[in-house]
Amino acid sequence: MGWTDQDFCTELDRRLNLGVPVEVDNEANLGALAEHLRGAGVGSDNVVYLHGDIGIGGGLVTDGRLLQGTDGHGGEVGHMIVNPRDGSLCGCGARGCLEAEAGERALLAAAGRDPQATGQEAVRVVISAADRGYIVARAALHQAGDWLGVGVANLVNLFNPSVVIFGGMLHDVFLGAAAQIRSRINISTLPASRKNLRLRVSALGDDAVLVGAAEPGFSALLADPLAILADAPEEQPAPTSPE
Repeated sequence: MGWTDQDFCTELDRRLNLGVPVEVDNEANLGALAEHLRGAGVGSDNVVYLHGDIGIGGGLVTDGRLLQGTDGHGGEVGHMIVNPRDGSLCGCGARGCLEAEAGERALLAAAGRDPQATGQEAVRVVISAADRGYIVARAALHQAGDWLGVGVANLVNLFNPSVVIFGGMLHDVFLGAAAQIRSRINISTLPASRKNLRLRVSALGDDAVLVGAAEPGFSALLADPLAILADAPEEQPAPTSPE
């Protein structure tokens, strides 16, 4: 969109003019929060959530808390370098980023599809073709799965999560390339780090991000509804029109 250092939250607050706090966050962070509290990560305080769209985003829950980083940019796992020597050019300007090697456009291009014809359905067409034995589609899915496995292996070694959750289009990529991903993890991670590791697809599906977005808005109300009601301004009676 051509935005640089846009203060989106402030501008959105001004445009909406609702008189209530406005918060914004990364979709992968919101998905991680939702899966941790209500989805495939329930019961685990150390969760890696990977969200595939056109790029790859990541949300990291460590010791029950969402990892934000100094300026809120923690968890940008899509821009973790996995192929520094011969890597594909990423939208961020670097080469060999995880999303440039295992993202939606990389998969479609490797399968001989139009990489601009993006969307989950386009990804599913490639995976379906791979399931039916089409060689080019199978090779593309194998390649994307291997690079995705490299990225996951790095995250496992760094954060020692108990569960890694695949959401967005990565839900389908994982189901189609689970063997490559597991193989790479087994080769490239410390045995102690993967000992109790579980790999799961998103339990909330396409609703994960929306559920996560609702959490900040409703958490205070759910924690103490009486306190919220006590602090609410009294509703003024509507003016009556003269007879």
